[in-house]
Amino acid sequence: MTDKTFKLNTGQDIPALGLGTWQSEAGQVQKAVAHALKSGYKLIDGAYCYGNEDEVGAGLAEAFASGIKREDIFVVSKVWATYNTRVELGLDKSLKSLGLDYVDLFLVHWPLLMNPEGNHDKFPKLPNGERDIIHSHSHIDTWKQMEALLSTGKTKAIGVSNYSKRYLEQLLPHAKVIPAVNQIENHPALPQQEIVNLCREKGIHIMAYSPLGSTGGPLFTAEPVVKIAEKHGVKPAAVLLSYHIPRGSTVLAKSVTPERIDENKKLIDLDAEDIKLLDDYSNKLTQEGKLQRFVYPPFGVDFGFPDKS
Repeated sequence: MTDKTFKLNTGQDIPALGLGTWQSEAGQVQKAVAHALKSGYKLIDGAYCYGNEDEVGAGLAEAFASGIKREDIFVVSKVWATYNTRVELGLDKSLKSLGLDYVDLFLVHWPLLMNPEGNHDKFPKLPNGERDIIHSHSHIDTWKQMEALLSTGKTKAIGVSNYSKRYLEQLLPHAKVIPAVNQIENHPALPQQEIVNLCREKGIHIMAYSPLGSTGGPLFTAEPVVKIAEKHGVKPAAVLLSYHIPRGSTVLAKSVTPERIDENKKLIDLDAEDIKLLDDYSNKLTQEGKLQRFVYPPFGVDFGFPDKS
């Protein structure tokens, strides 16, 4: 499955499976990245905010030294919320850590501005302990800076992350460049079908993060996941990762364990019956108001997601 790709609206091919690096244990990221690339992965997803792009860069360098070509690897980074008025600076910091001249895709990590002159580089806080957010800032202004990056050669494509249908509908009328990607939390317990459908209509590719739900894989015990796993003789993780391929989405599998990195490559072809089981499960949760969102930082901002608005 590491060779399967989708076509972006830029004409680039994006791998269907990638290695995620969020919350990966410090000191293990270089080895994980190098192992993944040497074992066939072609997409590495990172971000300035993850605080490990130096290690990701070391893993990339190790893989390139082993003969893997830079042009065969798709590298993703994201501008953090304290840099949303200084987008090129944010990209430059990531490029320096990664040891690269360019990334293949650069995303707006979250559509808000945290105080760029606050008391912390990533998580500035007010005296009362709340996050120091500049509420007057428009995410559309950040996107205009993202568009300007394309002429620098420092990124081949630009996109967004954590954008709801509402935020996309605010952005698109002002966008000279349609985002290539929207990276969102996505799994059968949070299908976010309204976003997926809008993105399909507009030619925006979905990248799914937290496909297993969250730490510990809370979706491993979901009834349809267990049933499909038993039917195909695979682990529940294989079902949850494979769910995204027929949806036309790229999925990010996070691990620092070589065995699990290898295991996560073994995706399966879900048949129509499998897909119906998972869709029925998603629809039931939606109707009952029991969708599960595992990633929602305490920004105190309404990002327009129906389950959070």
